[in-house]
Amino acid sequence: MIKFTEKEKKFLASIEEARFATASKSMPHVKPVSFIFQDDSFYIATDYSTITYKNIKKNPRAAISVDVYKPGGHKAVLAQGGIKIIEDGPEFKKIYAKFFEKFAWVREDPWNEKEAPFLRLIPKHKTSWGLA
Repeated sequence: MIKFTEKEKKFLASIEEARFATASKSMPHVKPVSFIFQDDSFYIATDYSTITYKNIKKNPRAAISVDVYKPGGHKAVLAQGGIKIIEDGPEFKKIYAKFFEKFAWVREDPWNEKEAPFLRLIPKHKTSWGLA
């Protein structure tokens, strides 16, 4: 597993939104997502009916871009890797609790195990810049 620097971890903890990319055989799909970064992995909530989930079922690889654009001061972390679908159990409960704490939209519209999964992106490649 890829390890992240302390500066990368601090940056990732400070950001709530990222762009998440999946692909079917023929077409990439990118969308904004809320995420949690924990244990050198990215966790994204999704629904079973989304293009994202359908793509992951066919092709369990994805990429994420977490960035802040400021002219002359762009900061970013990009990662690519495999996806693990988390629908229930201790890992689901642990990540759900983190999402519940961090995001008002989760507290306003809570869900249970097997109602909507988390996608765990386990990075195999990463790059970052502007985090010196």
